[in-house]
Amino acid sequence: MADAGTIRSNAPDGTGFIRAGSGAPVLLIHGVGMSAAIWQPQIAAMQDRFDVVAIDMLGHGVSPLPPENAQLSDFADQAIRLLDHLGLDRVAVVGHSMGALVAQELALRAPARVSALVCLNTVFRRPPDLAQAVRQRAAALGGPSDPSAIAATIARWFGNPIPPALSDAAATARAALDSVDAEGYARTYRLFANSDTAHADRLADLAVPALFMTGSDDRNSTPAMSAAMARLAPAGRCVVLSGEKHMMTIASPQKVTQRITAFLDQVATVPASVEASPVFDAPAFDAMEFRRALGSFLTGVTIVTTIDEAGDARGFTANSFTSVSLEPPLVLVCIAKKALGHQAFSTSRGFAINILSEAQKAASGTFASKAPDKFASVAWQPGQTGNPLIDGSVAVFDCGMEQLVDAGDHSILIGRVHDFSHNGAQPLGYCRGAYVTPGLSQEALAAAAPPGTEVGAILENEGRVLFFETAEGSYQLPAGHGLGAANEPRSLRGKLATRAIDAELGFLYAVWDDAKDAARTHVYYRGTVDAPVSGDGQIRFVEIERIAELKIADPAVRSMLARYARERAEDTFGVYVGNEVEGEVRPLAKPARSAPIHSGPIHSGQR
Repeated sequence: MADAGTIRSNAPDGTGFIRAGSGAPVLLIHGVGMSAAIWQPQIAAMQDRFDVVAIDMLGHGVSPLPPENAQLSDFADQAIRLLDHLGLDRVAVVGHSMGALVAQELALRAPARVSALVCLNTVFRRPPDLAQAVRQRAAALGGPSDPSAIAATIARWFGNPIPPALSDAAATARAALDSVDAEGYARTYRLFANSDTAHADRLADLAVPALFMTGSDDRNSTPAMSAAMARLAPAGRCVVLSGEKHMMTIASPQKVTQRITAFLDQVATVPASVEASPVFDAPAFDAMEFRRALGSFLTGVTIVTTIDEAGDARGFTANSFTSVSLEPPLVLVCIAKKALGHQAFSTSRGFAINILSEAQKAASGTFASKAPDKFASVAWQPGQTGNPLIDGSVAVFDCGMEQLVDAGDHSILIGRVHDFSHNGAQPLGYCRGAYVTPGLSQEALAAAAPPGTEVGAILENEGRVLFFETAEGSYQLPAGHGLGAANEPRSLRGKLATRAIDAELGFLYAVWDDAKDAARTHVYYRGTVDAPVSGDGQIRFVEIERIAELKIADPAVRSMLARYARERAEDTFGVYVGNEVEGEVRPLAKPARSAPIHSGPIHSGQR
């Protein structure tokens, strides 16, 4: 059992530190205005498995002041002196905010002393307006603690008003700011305000596995910053925690600490010879849910996004998307080598694929064009890996780069899916130079169909259609009272479930009213089906070209199937709307009104 005793002590140079536990050593470095004590939640959670050391940075806690014009090297040297005092040759280093900059400096300055690096809420290449605001705040510091300045800092970190769930965390941060030495804070903050580019040209030399983690709502240490740093570091990885802000270490300590320890555990299992490779976790996937998410893609319009090394969002429209593997979960997309965004995507550590809905035609056109600021036209959020996820998409797949494949005038980006989501919106398709709008969604039908609606399906398997043969020798398509669910035996889904038929419904294919009963509506979908293994003697698979030979009692269904066989041969489909006597076939393809999309991979590759 690990020694859970906690020691508060000072090194010979006056550096204050907390030490607890035993095991693999981990050094914790806090941010500006805090102290070693701010890591208490992490110390408590990690001390049973790790030898945890939390340092008071220069000018904080009980440590001496930094030089008046301090450099990051002053803080890194302080950490090295502490490691020497404690007899620790090599440690994993976890830094938050300013502490993460110190951690990077330490790893670059003394790579033999660092086994792994975790950078939390780290600044990198601030945008000009943000850089100016931070430097103005730094210039105003120097005197006694200013209650109004502290209040403004707490508001930036936690919100104004502070949500009740964050009140304790805010109080902890406020207490630290109230007690910090004013001069130490001012000198350190001035350094912090001017160090966001300190490692921009040096991250490529970072030899250790590195995790860059921030919160999706951190406006100062943004997901784009973490994604850009992870991309530059040879063994870098970005993780974005949804809903978290700058002080997530104390606002959500359990969530943050679990991510830290999981990363350190992974690093510990990687042989030294492969430490230069990125370390990724492999989340458990519900294979059926993953398959359903992939099934959201019709004929396919996507926007593929990433963050380039400058921290800018990049994206292009593509229909060259496909699933590759369920285990491991892999997908791919193609981009032309001549596309302006090819360099950004081909050197990226990850990308996101956003499958568009029918309502996102304008976005498709924008990202297929040469618009100067494409992301200004869409709402988006950073995913777990920092890649932009576009609001309103039918499905999104947040990926790490698994492999880049050279393929003629294109590059194939193969991504390992680290996170995905999908909803019931209607997908936007693209076929033969036009958008595809299949119309009535299954969810809308299930919620709003009249009670008498018959819902059926033409289910295909390798060029054959599934039928049920009756005792009289006639053939029927699967159909039921409403779309329903698997536990509703009279519904379409219920009848399929009863016979152990694994079907996937796709396009709406026909809608007609009953000529004899105007209140009765018939709705049929196209779909696919796996060959059943139930041994049901009524199930028949009939080749499409032989359907005309079958005895089918319902003349409307017989007419629909004749159209299906013809359209299947021509590979062009429409939706029939009318009654069983007369109506019209409405083509799925409608002229695209936005920028033209090429019939091959759609791409622009511009920001």
